[in-house]
Amino acid sequence: MKKISIVLGALLMVGSISSCKKEEKEKDKLEIPTTYDGTNFNANTVTEDALIKQIVALTDEGKKGRNLDYTISKSTLEDLFTLGSPSLSSEITLFYKEKFEGNNGWFDKMAKASGNRWVPQAPEEGDKGGVFAGYLFDENGLEYQELIEKINFQAILFNRAINLMQGNISLSTVDQLVAVFGAKPTFANSASNNVAVEIRDRAMANYASRRDKNDGKGLYSQIKKAFITLQAAILAGDDYQSEQKQAIKDIKLLWEKISMATVINYCHSPISKLSATTRSDADRASALHAINEGIGFLYGIKEINQTHRKITDAQIDEILVLFNAPATGTATVYKFATDPVTELPKLQQVIDKLKAIYGFSTQEIEDFKTNWVSSQNR
Repeated sequence: MKKISIVLGALLMVGSISSCKKEEKEKDKLEIPTTYDGTNFNANTVTEDALIKQIVALTDEGKKGRNLDYTISKSTLEDLFTLGSPSLSSEITLFYKEKFEGNNGWFDKMAKASGNRWVPQAPEEGDKGGVFAGYLFDENGLEYQELIEKINFQAILFNRAINLMQGNISLSTVDQLVAVFGAKPTFANSASNNVAVEIRDRAMANYASRRDKNDGKGLYSQIKKAFITLQAAILAGDDYQSEQKQAIKDIKLLWEKISMATVINYCHSPISKLSATTRSDADRASALHAINEGIGFLYGIKEINQTHRKITDAQIDEILVLFNAPATGTATVYKFATDPVTELPKLQQVIDKLKAIYGFSTQEIEDFKTNWVSSQNR
């Protein structure tokens, strides 16, 4: 009888395991729709919308300093940074909060540079920078308005997205992720004036659309699919946890790749403009402006927790040195305008390093030269 009981128990156990395996096999493949359900999107994303609008307000105030007749107020910049609930100040990583605020912080330096004229050159004692061909730089060629805006996209918006991805994710959380990325449920894949304001892409989604050829294969299309997949997996229930995790992983990497594809774009432009035989002040200023945008997109990821990103701090620091904007030490970004023959090869090295880190193809690197929204008039 004892032997019979053991045999029966074993058979029951085998049957149970077989049944579990059968249930696993019978789980339907996740059906992924082609569109995103934005039924409650506006109600769920009030905070994310406010944060992006506050970044725009801070950026717009900084842009006023491009006018030689306008003097920026440090206190106005700090108010735009600290007002609101949550404020930009409360959302940003501590590393950048300390860089922006206080005496000799970036707000202070931007204010002191405004109202002055400047030309790219080795700084002399007392040089505060100023306006050069329509852009406001410090004495070392740093454009703080651009650095702050692009860093905010990463150290505030991307950082918030990563925090939202921790723990249990609900349908409202997915809405918040889409919003903090800067997209709307329609995923316009455009930030041009051809698209209605209420559905136009903002923040990082704006730059994702610029990097996408609109052929259904680009970075914008990929991250759109990842957001839709995440929403579908949550709707499908707990059996689809693995699909949720994969979608989250995809969103993080794609956000990062979009950022770095944009850094590459902002290397291509100065190489083209400063390699010309004749270089106008407008060309030199535009080139320095593009380089600062690239620095900002790269630099802002530095304080994101390493477990959520591919690029390492060591790699970021190496590339910042190539940009003449080391994380520690004095920047010499102006040298790209004063000595392009010596300095421009560094930008090609930036492109090559990012290509290797992210596995971008040669064709992708070529495609990143183009603003596809403008090129395709969409």
